[in-house]
Amino acid sequence: MKRKLGKRAIQELDIDGIKVSVEKKKIKNMYIRVTPPSGQVKITAPLSVSDEAICKFVASRSQWIQKHQQRFIQQRVSAKVEDINGENLLLWGQSYPLEVVCSGRNAVTFADQKIVLQVNKAGAQQCEAVINEWYREILKAAIPLVLAKSERIMGVKAREWRIKNMRTRWGTCNIQERRIWLNLQLVKKAPECLEYVIIHELVHLLEKGHNDKFRAYMDSFYPDWRRVKAALNSIVP
Repeated sequence: MKRKLGKRAIQELDIDGIKVSVEKKKIKNMYIRVTPPSGQVKITAPLSVSDEAICKFVASRSQWIQKHQQRFIQQRVSAKVEDINGENLLLWGQSYPLEVVCSGRNAVTFADQKIVLQVNKAGAQQCEAVINEWYREILKAAIPLVLAKSERIMGVKAREWRIKNMRTRWGTCNIQERRIWLNLQLVKKAPECLEYVIIHELVHLLEKGHNDKFRAYMDSFYPDWRRVKAALNSIVP
């Protein structure tokens, strides 16, 4: 594809997956540049040079091109890291500083009262996805113990539980399937909030509506439920 820029003709080539912008001039030698911020490859070539010669030239410099493109990518990642470094994340009702590290892998660790996020691409969506997966694993590990304790006390049992990132509910219960859903955002709340939501959803296996009978069950199984409910809803996820 060719496009005109003033009196110059710029040709766009795709050479083995490398997008190259070629400009031909009245010069003797061929030059190559990798430019910021995206690592675009630009070739300046003599008028007489064929596309085949340009392709061979680019192929011979492919490692050099990739090295410089990676450098610009790393610079962009580092800049994005600085934007979110030092923010605070919630975990079980406590706030911890976030440290973001550019790495060859995606992982989150919790140590020394801080959360360390390792990412190979530090875009906002990438960081959020890695953190949410870490949150999911923490919540997934916490639910079985709380659920088993609640089921034992209540004498009722759910057939299945799942985690979902919900906008308006902390939990839901499919009574027919005996399946409960728990909001991923519960991992940010105090542990007692998880217990309250689990008991709340299990009570629905005994009473469908939020009526006097439902509240009586809640008073019996979790007497402090009103206080915890108020704390849980004081800040929406």
